[in-house]
Amino acid sequence: MAKLLVAGVSVLSIGVTGCTPVLEERTERGTLLSQAESTITSESAIADVQALVKLGSRVTGTPVMEQARAYLIEQYTRAGYETRTQTFTYPKFEDLGSNITVNGRTINGRALNGSIAGKQSARLVAVPNVGQTSDFAAVDVKGAIALIRRGEIPFLQKAQNAAKAGAVGVVIVNNEPGDLYGTLGGEVQIPVLALSGKVGNSLFESQQPQVSLAINTRQRTVTGTNVIAHLPGVTQPRVVVGAHYDSVPGSPGANDNASGTAVMLDVARNMAQTPLARQAWFVAFDGEEDGLHGSRSFVSQAQPSFLKRLDAMLNFDMVGVNDQLLVGGTQSLTKLTQATQSDISVFDSQGGSDHAPFARAGVPVLFFYRGQEPNYHTPDDKSIEPRLLDETSQVGLNVLKQILNSDTVTVAM
Repeated sequence: MAKLLVAGVSVLSIGVTGCTPVLEERTERGTLLSQAESTITSESAIADVQALVKLGSRVTGTPVMEQARAYLIEQYTRAGYETRTQTFTYPKFEDLGSNITVNGRTINGRALNGSIAGKQSARLVAVPNVGQTSDFAAVDVKGAIALIRRGEIPFLQKAQNAAKAGAVGVVIVNNEPGDLYGTLGGEVQIPVLALSGKVGNSLFESQQPQVSLAINTRQRTVTGTNVIAHLPGVTQPRVVVGAHYDSVPGSPGANDNASGTAVMLDVARNMAQTPLARQAWFVAFDGEEDGLHGSRSFVSQAQPSFLKRLDAMLNFDMVGVNDQLLVGGTQSLTKLTQATQSDISVFDSQGGSDHAPFARAGVPVLFFYRGQEPNYHTPDDKSIEPRLLDETSQVGLNVLKQILNSDTVTVAM
């Protein structure tokens, strides 16, 4: 899952505003009353997670992703669906090994996505607070490397404030012990390194030592591949069900996002022998972790009429850890979900995952998510709770049934 803005967490976000209610009349469609009534207790979802995790890190453009695609295609085919692939290319930012050396000790970090490459030897100056413009008035960072804590304002703003104050490099330290992954989201002409709180916090106690900053990055073109599944002859669905199947480098991505991929497969299997399935497409998106490239490509390649006739896009991302199931997106769909199951909480989800490009195109969206967890984007993202997969699949199936049983859909965004 890409970085998400939830309850004050600093991340990239895409908003949808200014939408007014739209009433779409559904004609020549029978009501589907009796499908998908059974409770999901399938062991298939956990088997899917295990199979994907066993492959290792699923990074766009690597041979592992070819294996992951083959697995998904096999599973959809077994369930009675036909599949096709949709390819796209994009420039991918790569960190080839970035670090800072302090008093002869090299500390490995990660260049923020979008950082320029470069090497600098200079004083390390701790900036108070979080790197607001006013914070730089209290210290002299001209010709120095600015050390800044994560929080409150975007990474890009911190780096730009540092550059305006004369810094030649920036080190941003996570406000929690784990590693920091992030995207600048704009241009800044000095290199920017991210450190975990565990290794970075001690640097704030240093007395402006001379340090060496090394940011080693590159851009290369990679090819991503979406997997699209539907029953034969279904060219115009009413609903797209989606989840991304890639993960970040170094992480086997059990929760992020083998969990969502497995739930999507489980929903597809349970719908396969019902009329509901003739109203849906299932799309496994690639390139999500690099900036929602798979879903963006799907939306950009779709005909406007295809998108206009969609009643909803349901997205599953990080649904295998944490008991509380959250939903975000179009208000009418979140209300429908809460009416289906009252203990579900609604959160502000404007971006950060594959529903966002659909929302920007005017498609009603519903995002299923269970919140952040300690193993997010780490090598320890290896396990999920099977019960949570079943619960999410059941809720998703119930919501789909409600949507597809409706002849009139009111959209309020």
